[in-house]
Amino acid sequence: MTQHRHTKGNTRRDFIRHSALALAATLLLGGAAQAAKLEKEELKFGFIKLTDMAPLAVAYEKRYFEDEGLYVTLEAQANWKVLLDRVITGELDGAHMLAGQPLGATIGFGTQAHIITAFSMDLNGNGITVSNAVWEEMKQYIPKDKDGKLIHPIKADALKPVIEKYKKAGKPFNMGMVFPVSTHNYELRYWLAAGGINPGYYAPHKGDTSGQIKADALLSVTPPPQMPSTLEAGTIYGYCVGEPWNQQAVFKGIGVPVITDYEIWKNNPEKVFGVSAAWAEKNPNTHKAVVKALIRAAKWLDENDNANRAEAVSILAKPQYVGADAKVIANSMTGTFEYEKGDKRAVPDFNVFFRYHATYPYYSDAVWYLTQMRRWGQISEAKPDSWYMDTAKKVYRPDIYAAAAAELIAEGKMKAEEFPDFAKESGFRAPQSEFIDGVTYDGRTPNAYLKQFKIGLKDKEQI
Repeated sequence: MTQHRHTKGNTRRDFIRHSALALAATLLLGGAAQAAKLEKEELKFGFIKLTDMAPLAVAYEKRYFEDEGLYVTLEAQANWKVLLDRVITGELDGAHMLAGQPLGATIGFGTQAHIITAFSMDLNGNGITVSNAVWEEMKQYIPKDKDGKLIHPIKADALKPVIEKYKKAGKPFNMGMVFPVSTHNYELRYWLAAGGINPGYYAPHKGDTSGQIKADALLSVTPPPQMPSTLEAGTIYGYCVGEPWNQQAVFKGIGVPVITDYEIWKNNPEKVFGVSAAWAEKNPNTHKAVVKALIRAAKWLDENDNANRAEAVSILAKPQYVGADAKVIANSMTGTFEYEKGDKRAVPDFNVFFRYHATYPYYSDAVWYLTQMRRWGQISEAKPDSWYMDTAKKVYRPDIYAAAAAELIAEGKMKAEEFPDFAKESGFRAPQSEFIDGVTYDGRTPNAYLKQFKIGLKDKEQI
C-alpha cells in the first residue's frame, strides 16, 4: 500500500508552528469559528486509485488540510473491502468510499457497521467497456446517423443478441464490476436491465450473495486497476469501472467503452467520504475541518470552467495517487471521452466535483442506492417508504456539511450562493428523469419508483 505524508515542510515542528500561526492570525481577524479545538490532528485517510479520489489529493497538495490544522497521510488501499474494514477497525480515520458502502454497512449487507458521510465527492465518472470481440458483434445492432456514425448513447439492446448467442453456445457471459454495493454494480445492472438483459439477483436470506440468480449476464467483482488486464485475459467480456480504467482499455487497444454513467443517469452521485459514526461522534470538530478542506478542494477542481484540470491531471498521475499515464487520465478529466479508438467526444461533465451542488449529501441520493439494493435482492424483504427515509438520514449528514459550509462562508473562503439554501433545503433533489430508460426517480416515493421497472424486485416479491 502506498503511504504519502507531507514532505513540503522541513519538520513536524515547522508544521505545528505553521498551523499555530495560521490559527492565531484567524482568531486575530475575528474568525472565532476556527477556535473550536481539534480532537485529533494527525489523520490517515484511505483511497482507491481512481481519478475521483481527486478532492483528497487536491486538499493535500493545495494545503487545505493544513489550513484546518490537520496533518494528513493519504494511503492507497488494495480494494474496497480492505478499505471499509480498516475504517471500521480505526486503522483509517476515513476514506474515499463507494456511495453504497456506508449504506450497505449500516443496514448490514456484508460487514455490519454504522458508517456515515457528510461529503459527496463527485458526480459521474464511470463507464462501461466491452472487449473488442464483443464490440465487433454489437456494432451491427447499433443505429447510425446519416453520416454513418454510431448514435450515442449506446443502449444494452445492442448487447442482448450477443449475450443470447453466447447462451446458445453454452458460454456464460461474464462481466466485471468493482464491489457488490458499488455505483458501478448498480449502473451496469441498470443499463443491462434497460436493454432487457437480466443481471441477476442476490438472496442473502438464503446465503446467496453471488448476485447471479436468474442472470443473463454474470457479474462478479474485479478490483478497478485489474479490469483491463482481466478483460485482455478473456476472463470477462466487459466491465463497469471508474476512470482511468475505461480509457486505459482504449489506449491499450483491448476494449471499447460503449457508454458513460453520465448517459445512463445524468449527474449521478458517485463516491463519498466516509467515516465511522463512532469516529464522527468522538471527533466532531476534526470531522468538520476535514469537510471544509474537501469542499475547498472540490471547488478548485471545477472553478473557472475546469481551468485547473490540467494541473489536477499532473497531481493524479503521481504514483502515490492514481499512478496512470497523464494522457490516459486527461482523456476524461479534461472534458472529453474516447469511445472506439479515434471517436473522441465532448463530455464536459464527465467528472463533476463541485458544480450542481455535487458535494452536498442529498438524502435522495442515499434513497436511490437503497432502491437498487432492494431491486436486486440485497435487501431481501419489502420496506415501507419511511424505512428508506430513516436509513438515509441515519447515514447521510447534511447537517455536518452545512456547519462546515457556514464556517467557510464566515471566513470569506466561499460564498453563500455557492451552496444550497440551507434554510430551505429538504435534502431531496427535484424528481429526476434523465435516465437512459426515461424512468423518473423521486426520492420521496421509493416503492412507487421500483414499480416502474419490468426487471427487478418490487412490492413484496422475494427470491
